[in-house]
Amino acid sequence: MRSYLSKMRGSPIERARPCWRDALWSWFGAFMGIAGVGWLSSQVLASHSLLMIGSFGATSVLLYAAPESPLAQPRNVLGGNVLSALVGVFSWQWFGDTWLAAAVAVSTAIFIMQLTHTLHPPGGATALIAVIGSNELHTLSWNYALMPVAIASLFMLVIAILVNNLARHRRYPQHWW
Repeated sequence: MRSYLSKMRGSPIERARPCWRDALWSWFGAFMGIAGVGWLSSQVLASHSLLMIGSFGATSVLLYAAPESPLAQPRNVLGGNVLSALVGVFSWQWFGDTWLAAAVAVSTAIFIMQLTHTLHPPGGATALIAVIGSNELHTLSWNYALMPVAIASLFMLVIAILVNNLARHRRYPQHWW
């Protein structure tokens, strides 16, 4: 029992001093990515907010603030979000707008992402949003995986490639597939 509890204690960590230039690149990338998704939404959809799903905020953190993370690579961003959207729609169609559908959507999305090597933490939220989203989102049905999820993910990936490679100290992606 003692060794089990000792694992929870953690250990001290030394952090480097934050770099304001790096934070500024992250801000710029996130601004361009989310602003672009918002603009795209206003051009394509009658509802400006539909394309702006919450999981894209978390995707932005990975793409623009941690572009070296394995979870931020193109395969993970696109595959993780799209597969999770499909799982979420399936869960909603089978179980409705219930806590069970939410649990099935998130847990199954994680399972599928792990098996396909597309683990992307915001994918869990993408699956959950498919279950708890508005009636307008539910009317999209399977199209949710394409528009907004796949289109916006691709757009944010393009912005990540362009912005992250402008900085001398950044390289994105680390790998494509």
